[in-house]
Amino acid sequence: MRTLFKNARILTMENDSIINGSLIVNDNLIETVGENIDCDSNFDEIIDCEGNLLMPGFKNAHTHSAMTFLRSLADDSSLQDWLFNEIFPREANLHPGVIGDLAKVAILEYLSGGTTACMDMYFFIDEFQRACEEMGFRAVNLAMYDKDSRPIPYILNLYEGNKNNDLVKYVISLHSEYTPTDEMFEKTKELLNVTGSGFYTHLAETNKEVQECIQRRGMSPLQFFDSMGFFKNGGAIYHGVYLSDDDIKLLKERNITVVSCPASNMKLASGIANITKLLKSGVNVALGTDGPASNNALDMFREMYLVTGLQKIATKNPVSIPAFEVLKMATVNGAVAMGLENAKYLKEGQLADLIMIDLSRPSMQPINNIINNLVYSGGKDVVKMTMVNGKILYQDGKFRIKEDVKDIYDRAQKLSEELQIIK
Repeated sequence: MRTLFKNARILTMENDSIINGSLIVNDNLIETVGENIDCDSNFDEIIDCEGNLLMPGFKNAHTHSAMTFLRSLADDSSLQDWLFNEIFPREANLHPGVIGDLAKVAILEYLSGGTTACMDMYFFIDEFQRACEEMGFRAVNLAMYDKDSRPIPYILNLYEGNKNNDLVKYVISLHSEYTPTDEMFEKTKELLNVTGSGFYTHLAETNKEVQECIQRRGMSPLQFFDSMGFFKNGGAIYHGVYLSDDDIKLLKERNITVVSCPASNMKLASGIANITKLLKSGVNVALGTDGPASNNALDMFREMYLVTGLQKIATKNPVSIPAFEVLKMATVNGAVAMGLENAKYLKEGQLADLIMIDLSRPSMQPINNIINNLVYSGGKDVVKMTMVNGKILYQDGKFRIKEDVKDIYDRAQKLSEELQIIK
């Protein structure tokens, strides 16, 4: 399948320049992109972009997709109350066969909002993989040891068996410092040693979490994990709101990404991460939505606006994070966090994970500065097309998938109603 996008504005994200030209996709890769490329007639599909913008898709670097069944159910609570009194009791109702249908609702939201890949942490990870493959969506799936449902051979089979999977790959994780058993820590370390995977976990989301870890272990959560050798191959932490200067130094030394989730942190009143200091320290910072139970949207435009707006308030500095740096966090930096080095830019040889922005939408007009418009006035309604792995999955308000969207919604609604009761 060879596709030509012509008459396009193109933001490759290698820099902040926007060129006028064409882009060719061959199967699942970008064949060429430029201003004066030779466009022969050998195409399966020709799309006239009519001056609209092509750019890399957003990378949602932290989410819990199947938590759609909890969307708008347990709001207006502190993190600890929300997690232990509302979420964990309902998650105890989850069982095999439900994750795929719940996750597909989230995938539809990702596609309609220009997200072409996510890093997901949740239960029954093989079911999430099947949902992604059936929908054609890209994901990095986090594998956590559990002696009953996810023993080491099971995780290793998924990890090794999907190294060449076009859409879904696995990395090793734990939920946090405060939830695992001693056995889970030891088996996770074993998995990290065997696979060479980076390590991924919730960390420093609240001050309470950090202070209790210091009381238990005499060190911060980040320092604790590092003392056990968990971050010897890098990885990422989710949230990173309460990090000391020593923590930030360690993040840089160990090549650990901080995935900031500003909407979730704001809604749960967890705090505001010091993104400005992290960036100045050379730490890679990406963006995630967190799950639809705590956000409640899966909207990368909102995350971009909030991460820069909250930094301006927190630092009392209106120029603390430029718009292009924010856009990098939502695209390039997210790809780095997820190990998707081949999905960072629109350039020859990179994966054809791209979106088209409708510049005729009111929020994109007038066209004074497209990048600023995306960050400060853009929303999901400006996404005209989403392509993942060389296939258009969303275009002009319609999904180009194999399933009926209403059927997906109906199945998810029924499951949500069954799962929401606290037993």
